[in-house]
Amino acid sequence: MPKGKDIVGSGEGRQELPTDPPRSSRGDIEAFLRTAKTLGPVDPAARGRLIFALDATMSRQPTWDLACSLQAEMFKAAGEVGGLTVQLVYFRGFGECRASRWVADTAALRDLMVKIDCRGGQTQIKKVLAHTRREAEKQPVAALVYVGDAMEENVDALCAIAGEIGLRGVRAFMFHEGHDPGAERAFREIARLTRGAYLPFDAASAKELKELLGAVATYAAGGMKALQDLGSPASRRLLPSMK
Repeated sequence: MPKGKDIVGSGEGRQELPTDPPRSSRGDIEAFLRTAKTLGPVDPAARGRLIFALDATMSRQPTWDLACSLQAEMFKAAGEVGGLTVQLVYFRGFGECRASRWVADTAALRDLMVKIDCRGGQTQIKKVLAHTRREAEKQPVAALVYVGDAMEENVDALCAIAGEIGLRGVRAFMFHEGHDPGAERAFREIARLTRGAYLPFDAASAKELKELLGAVATYAAGGMKALQDLGSPASRRLLPSMK
């Protein structure tokens, strides 16, 4: 791996991102803000960009197909409130962490996901959070959806970055598979720092997971008002922790 680089993408439809990209100038930022005002909702958290991050280590293999199928529900829900663009991020193996291009259609994301197989390795949640921070520095990101079952990193380091993305308006929705207590503590704290939500699930709760993902997509596409207007059990479950 080249020094100073964080491999969060290479190959078709992916890119290699620098660990510390150059900061935008004040003129660039002001130009972006002027343009952004003409493109959509005033609420910066409702820009319709969502990062969908997955732990693709070997322990996730039993539910990987479930994750691949449920993402379609996110697009269906978002389409009803104004659209959504999604970037897929995953990690697996020895230091492999990749990000896709941003996509706005179900088929493109599904095609990316079906090419991924699970491989043994440790968690790389810090890379996911750092990548989210970089993307949010370029352009607002409404939400980070993270699906995983373990946490094998320094929790303080994770929380420091979570606090930074929270300040940028990114809400983290931490979907926790299984019952690992260390992962639960870390995921709950990341959700709290970003005013997102901690959402435990197992393979038997596919219907509930689908509805929750749809509610998160609705928020990412249309903001808090769209989530409140949804009025579903899933949206009512999310709202209390997001205030």
